[in-house]
Amino acid sequence: MEEPRGRRVRDEEACAWEALVATARRTVSDGLVVGTSGNVSVRVGDTVLVTPSGVPYDRLTPQDVTGVDLDGRQVLGTLVPTSELPMHLAVHRTTDARAVVHTHAVHATAVSTLVRELPLVHYMAAALGGPVRVAPYAAYGSDELAENMLQALAGRSGCLLQNHGTLTYGASLDQALDRTAQLEWMCRLWLTASSVPGLTPSLLTEGQLAEVTERLRGYGQPG
Repeated sequence: MEEPRGRRVRDEEACAWEALVATARRTVSDGLVVGTSGNVSVRVGDTVLVTPSGVPYDRLTPQDVTGVDLDGRQVLGTLVPTSELPMHLAVHRTTDARAVVHTHAVHATAVSTLVRELPLVHYMAAALGGPVRVAPYAAYGSDELAENMLQALAGRSGCLLQNHGTLTYGASLDQALDRTAQLEWMCRLWLTASSVPGLTPSLLTEGQLAEVTERLRGYGQPG
């Protein structure tokens, strides 16, 4: 295939780009984003592949590889990286993340306008490291938003962005996307339960959440 301008795309990066595009398309098909809102990144060595700004995911091809180094300098492709690059780079520089997913999921965004922390309505909060915080609002694409996000993300693998959406990360694209889906589901659950007139949802205690956190350490198949 014809290479994007810049250095040569390595085989590992080409495979990662294919997986990134598939994940980005899933955020649309799963109803987590509308149009070109939201963005995805995956780290390969010291290169961060990111979705480009304003390009519908169904139009992305192997020739559209877009990548930057950890300082934000573009090293692959010619398309302008996502406007939320500061958030993605902040996560990749300060955590062990291999992938980051940012969406405008409707229930999660609604919750971000109502509370400063998602109430402990379900034990799956443990899968994100504990009670999910809401990062204070700042303009999209700004360094201020990236800093607010990092503070809300401390000790967590996901957070809400006030009047904006969600951000989660993981050891893989699948894990980051799964965490986004879990966060959106918990937000939908809390909104549904709290909408019943005259009743208030029961919430878990920190102790109950800690018990689940310990149980999750052995969850799934060995190895």
